[in-house]
Amino acid sequence: VQLVESGGGLVQPGGSLRLSCAASGSASGFTFSNFYMNWYRQAPGKGRELVAGISSSGYSTNYVSAVKGRFTISRDNAKNTVYLQMNSLTPEDTAVYYCNAQPANYWGRGTQVTVSS
Repeated sequence: VQLVESGGGLVQPGGSLRLSCAASGSASGFTFSNFYMNWYRQAPGKGRELVAGISSSGYSTNYVSAVKGRFTISRDNAKNTVYLQMNSLTPEDTAVYYCNAQPANYWGRGTQVTVSS
């Protein structure tokens, strides 16, 4: 199973980015809609932090307090993709963002987000 993140880049403070994580797999029985999906991030010199999560159906979401009201996680099970819409970005949001699938604990390789003027 592969998770491939995209959409990162350099953005000015106050700007927006939309991250995508596309899942694909040849594992027998792989069904994207069975997985709870998370976005994590890791800033330079810091540990990996859970940012947001979404249930398999998409009806339930949760966020770390630092991003509530600014980030929105969503998913399209028909496209095997999970998204992270990030608004009102600050330099403190600078990190590598990773996609994670549970309960199998699959990880993507990450996409860099840099917020700087």
